[in-house]
Amino acid sequence: TLGDVIDVALRNNPVTRVSWAQARAAAAEYGATRGSFLPTINGSATVSRTKSVPVNGGESIERTQVNPSLTLSYLLLDFGGRSGTIDEARQNLFAADLTHNATIQNVVLQVETAYFTYMANSALLRAEQSAIAEAQANLSSAQQRDSVGLATIADVLQARTALSQEQLNLESIQGSLQTARGNLAAAMGIPANVSYDLGPLSSAVPVRAVSVTVDSLISDAIARRPDLAAARAQAQAAASAIRVARSAALPALTFGSNAGRTYSDPARYGGGSYGLSLGVSVPIFSGFSQQYDVAAARARADAASAQADILRQQVTTQVFTSYYGLQTAGQRVTTADALLASAEQSEQVAAGRYREGVGSIIDLLTAQSALANARAQQVQSRWQWYTALAQLAHDAG
Repeated sequence: TLGDVIDVALRNNPVTRVSWAQARAAAAEYGATRGSFLPTINGSATVSRTKSVPVNGGESIERTQVNPSLTLSYLLLDFGGRSGTIDEARQNLFAADLTHNATIQNVVLQVETAYFTYMANSALLRAEQSAIAEAQANLSSAQQRDSVGLATIADVLQARTALSQEQLNLESIQGSLQTARGNLAAAMGIPANVSYDLGPLSSAVPVRAVSVTVDSLISDAIARRPDLAAARAQAQAAASAIRVARSAALPALTFGSNAGRTYSDPARYGGGSYGLSLGVSVPIFSGFSQQYDVAAARARADAASAQADILRQQVTTQVFTSYYGLQTAGQRVTTADALLASAEQSEQVAAGRYREGVGSIIDLLTAQSALANARAQQVQSRWQWYTALAQLAHDAG
């Protein structure tokens, strides 16, 4: 079923695995930046063996020393640099998660489109098989009439030509069906040569008009589209980067501490030690690079904000186009149904006239060709409506 196909795709399609791995990486990066509000502690230990050279007749001294130590450093104040870095990473995490959501929606749309294309080709194959059966019946009828002198060999040749044309159409549809099958397998993330089968729709979904307005769908899309929300998050991340660049030009207050102990043989050289430090770092001149860094960060923030505005306009256009594309698809279904009903009646009349000997083979073949085209139009219009509906659902978020 369609639900099974989507489930297989979400489990196997490598595109979703890529976006999920990127989201996990963004989460880890966010966790790493939060550590900047905590002190860093490093431990070290050295072991040394020394022997002094005798001086003025004195004795040489040999000693072994072990020096374990701990060093603590903590950034007390940096005027928004750390908080800006953390907020930038958080917004990038939001953007990665939302991009993963958008990827899932894109995969679902890809699978639905491939599924509907495959089902449309399957229905076209069945319609063409019906057309071949009718063309074979026409050929048999023409041959019978020719055998009793009620028709000429021209009728037989024309009927045989029509049958060959329908068989050619059948072969083309069979090729298209296999291509659609391979595309559906690729959308599901499985090899194209894997054997699978699709069941018929559990129930016919009636083609109906969308009850909501295009304005409400556009509002929903602006609020729900994950790719648009991801663009907004990226704009927020770029804005946070301005704070990071600005803090580099401001003073920083740091605190440091170290403690160690020396274990020595002889013991008189051993003992403990510690140190405390409080430092202020003031950038005075850096060749104007910090000012340019701030200007570049602001420009990148403006660009990210503009990209979000561009995407917002694109979303509005996509929903508007999809909405009226669905409306047109629904109207085409209604027209195709009427066309099929008219073509069926025309074919029945032409077949009856030919059997009664008052109609020509040309009229019959023309009516049956129109009937085959009407069947194909109905199949295509109905599955195009399903595809248009899936596209509108995707574009509306």
